[in-house]
Amino acid sequence: MMEMYKKPGQIVSKVRKMAVDHIKADMKIIDLVEYVENNIIEMGGMPAFPCNVSINEVTAHYTSPPGDDSTIKRGDLVKIDLGAHVEGYIADSAVSVLVGADDYTDLDSSEHDLNLKMIETAQNALESAINTIKDGIEIGKVGTAIEETINQNNLNSVSNLTGHSMDRWILHSGVSVPNIKEDNKHIIQEGDVLAIEPFVTNGIGRVGDMNDTYIFRFLRDRPMRMVQARKLLKIIEINYRTLPFSQRWLTEHINSKHLNMAMRQLLSSRAIYPYHVLKEKSNARVAQAEHTVIVESDGCKIITE
Repeated sequence: MMEMYKKPGQIVSKVRKMAVDHIKADMKIIDLVEYVENNIIEMGGMPAFPCNVSINEVTAHYTSPPGDDSTIKRGDLVKIDLGAHVEGYIADSAVSVLVGADDYTDLDSSEHDLNLKMIETAQNALESAINTIKDGIEIGKVGTAIEETINQNNLNSVSNLTGHSMDRWILHSGVSVPNIKEDNKHIIQEGDVLAIEPFVTNGIGRVGDMNDTYIFRFLRDRPMRMVQARKLLKIIEINYRTLPFSQRWLTEHINSKHLNMAMRQLLSSRAIYPYHVLKEKSNARVAQAEHTVIVESDGCKIITE
């Protein structure tokens, strides 16, 4: 099984590092998103989900809609969450970047230092979790390791976001990996594929849904009145199966006027599922770190390192 995950893991590792080098102030979010997704394809994979670029208090599930003019600014805390698959075998990883961190002369130094501390704490919490994982342990112990590491730095874990298990063609396959201490007796087993992703904040540590939805997933075939909606649903089912997709990816198949109408019908009929953009409830900034691991008898193998 390890062999199946080797290529997507290598792709994600390389592209994540490239994205960190590529990001700069005043660039459009859509340019970063497409840079990540295009490089995944050029290296022989496919995006396992739309690249997420979530900034400051926006915590997850932001990807550019078609024609997005939003930009990344100096001093922004940017979370880049990317995934690649090869024949349905998925690797998922994330990193946080403080844009312009080396040139902060006109930025608030205490805020700058806090942002860097949150980034470092997210990485440390990820390492603590990974060092905990092996065959036979309770998954609740992973959350304990994450929260304790974060709390030691007088910061909070985002309690209602979790890591997740993955299977072939399934990004979230049923097991949630907690980011807080909880009495979860589920036993991790050798061969499990887990995405471990701590989220760190100096806020209350809860996220809520925003109105915006830019990422979707196929749910079921449904009868559609509109010809374009029927056509679009078939395109989604064939191209993305059970994996998340972006409306931006569909613009090559259907013009924007028909696309918006068709998407509304697919949503109202519950043929597709919308992922709302998530924001920290106290509007505090959030940092994230993530790796995909495969559980072994005496530890785990990081495939996205």
